[in-house]
Amino acid sequence: MQVDYLLIGQGISGTFLSHYLLERGCSVIVIDQPKHFTPSRVAAGIMNPVTGRRLTTVWMADEILGYVPSAYETIGNKLNLTAISRKDIIDIFPNPFMRESFIEKAKAGDRYVRVGDNEQELQQWLRMDLGYGEIQPVYTAHLDLIIPAWNEYLYQNGNLRCEEFLFENLKTETDHIVYNDIVAKKIIFCEGPTGIDNPFFNTLPFSKNKGQALTLRIPDLPGNRIYKRSMLLVPLPEKEMFWLGSSYEWEFDTIEPTKEFRERSEASLKEWLKCSWKLVDHRAGLRPATLERRPFVGLHPQHPAVGIFNGMGTKGCSLAPYFANEFTRHLLDGDPITREADVQRFSRTLSKS
Repeated sequence: MQVDYLLIGQGISGTFLSHYLLERGCSVIVIDQPKHFTPSRVAAGIMNPVTGRRLTTVWMADEILGYVPSAYETIGNKLNLTAISRKDIIDIFPNPFMRESFIEKAKAGDRYVRVGDNEQELQQWLRMDLGYGEIQPVYTAHLDLIIPAWNEYLYQNGNLRCEEFLFENLKTETDHIVYNDIVAKKIIFCEGPTGIDNPFFNTLPFSKNKGQALTLRIPDLPGNRIYKRSMLLVPLPEKEMFWLGSSYEWEFDTIEPTKEFRERSEASLKEWLKCSWKLVDHRAGLRPATLERRPFVGLHPQHPAVGIFNGMGTKGCSLAPYFANEFTRHLLDGDPITREADVQRFSRTLSKS
């Protein structure tokens, strides 16, 4: 079988890259064997323009947030589902320092934050002794709908093989690759956290990061906003269901969910949520993070038929659509890849792989 592109992995990165390549008329095969620790199993799909206690504007916020809503709407229309929702954040101030920091940011004219003015209504559900701020616009991508639906779409159209990828069966040439019965112009690895073991790219500065989250049923809490106080409480597409998380664990003994996280999260929630809830699920996953917190996008400098689309980290839901489109235009039109994301910045390092 001859195809243009062979993609390895169908998380959010593989989903959007295959989507754009197919839209441009390319022939594509995706090989994917879902694993229980994949980041899409635990991610809430939040696309937030600011991050951290100091509300730092995220990298390329204007460009990316200006692009991704329409990208999700397009793939959602193709799959006949709601792929994205706007859910701005109610940021409850946990202490006077955070309150003053938020107010100063708003007074300075930051376009993404403003001081809240609807405290009386919110207090029927939330404890907010020091008030709150609002972060907007914030979007949630419905990964639990998109990824399985796209998986089925690929399968029905003959673009998917549900099997383990084996490196020993791969042969690379300058202008093509051969994998079992597949001959492709290029192979693109979208493996997520397992990319750290990829023999072509294992010298890149990957840094595995574990995340845990709870799924809760909260019948009395409105699902039109995201709520934040040290953790995020995010409404899910299913009525009354919420996601609570997430942890950012750089050192861990197990990839499985832990009792310590569950107990700590529930104790934190009791401090500010007045509504009762029921625990439905507890999941953990690994994020394909990088030491410099920038993606790996592009072709191997010594193996031009081998590419990578990985390293999206905690911002995968916003970075993946944007850079999948950019990578597609690079492959088909020769357009440049954003310098901070281009894997060519590691040419010297990759020469050792």
